[in-house]
Amino acid sequence: MARNVKRITIETEGRDQGKVFVLREMSASQAEKWAMRALLSVARSGIDIGQVAGQGMQGIALMGISALLAASWEDAEPLLDEMMSCIEIQPDPTKPNIVRPLIEDDIEDVPTRIYLRREVLELHVGFSLSGVVSKPTSETKPTTSS
Repeated sequence: MARNVKRITIETEGRDQGKVFVLREMSASQAEKWAMRALLSVARSGIDIGQVAGQGMQGIALMGISALLAASWEDAEPLLDEMMSCIEIQPDPTKPNIVRPLIEDDIEDVPTRIYLRREVLELHVGFSLSGVVSKPTSETKPTTSS
């Protein structure tokens, strides 16, 4: 089965309004390693991960992205960067077949970055994390892509 893909159009007023982002699911091995590094980082920060220790990305989702904020920057930064590697941009909203990796200036508003991170996690765990950050977009349902 192919990995999930989700297209998100930013509707919130601001510099990112109208931009289309394409989120692609990590491979199973990459997602497992990411989740283990995240859980270990959270555990090192002193948060009890006992109930979710063996649940991978779903455990992170249940704890909330805010749990990652308790981790040291040295632990959190590569995890946050890796989440962003799941996101591409569709430079022309009228041409859905043309996407490219993000460059620094593609996302201009911090709330967009936070929202896209939440969406990346939701794409991987298969359930909504609504309520963590308000939803400033329209989106298409996840599809599979090869």
